[in-house]
Amino acid sequence: MAFEPDYDFWLLDLDGTLVDVEWSYTREVFDRVGDRLGREFTDREADILWNGLTGSRDRQLEEWDVDPREFWDAFHEEEDPLVRAEQTYLHDDAAFVADLDAPVGLVTHCQEFLCEPVLDHVGIRDWFDAQLCCTEETGWKPDPNPVERVITDLGVAHNGHQGVLAGDGANDVGAAWNAGLDAIHVERVGHERRGQCVLGDYRVQSFDDLY
Repeated sequence: MAFEPDYDFWLLDLDGTLVDVEWSYTREVFDRVGDRLGREFTDREADILWNGLTGSRDRQLEEWDVDPREFWDAFHEEEDPLVRAEQTYLHDDAAFVADLDAPVGLVTHCQEFLCEPVLDHVGIRDWFDAQLCCTEETGWKPDPNPVERVITDLGVAHNGHQGVLAGDGANDVGAAWNAGLDAIHVERVGHERRGQCVLGDYRVQSFDDLY
């Protein structure tokens, strides 16, 4: 499918799509969470959960006999917003977002107390006309609800306007399609590490490949 850059609006995921975190930070957080839960997380397990390599993180936790609520409570207790922001870097190919001549929204699973310092640290807060950090109330991608809420906040009519959602995971593609949008999948980790191939309307290894 040839890329059509003339979208009426763009939606983007954050972690793994526009930004990433140094592995040392991820490893340290999982070490502390493991201490709280009395269960060690291997490098592979930490990678799977941090990057959502198998889709639903809650489902993956349940398969490992880890209670998702206990895990996330511990995980958020152990995440330091300022340290995480300092360990976060912006992907070079994400710079195209600043030049988009259309409304741009952010739809992320990153929690607000973490998201805000990250946006400030990497200097991309002004890239977005609307943003939403998913919660139990809004639903989680691939649920289309958080996507549709951002579309509403952007002030673009869903009918008659063509939009696209770009993200690094299957949940992003699913959310796009469930909301009637095109989907761009940017493969940051590689098919071998992911263990599967994620389909999308467009599949790239870098946003530079779109142009």
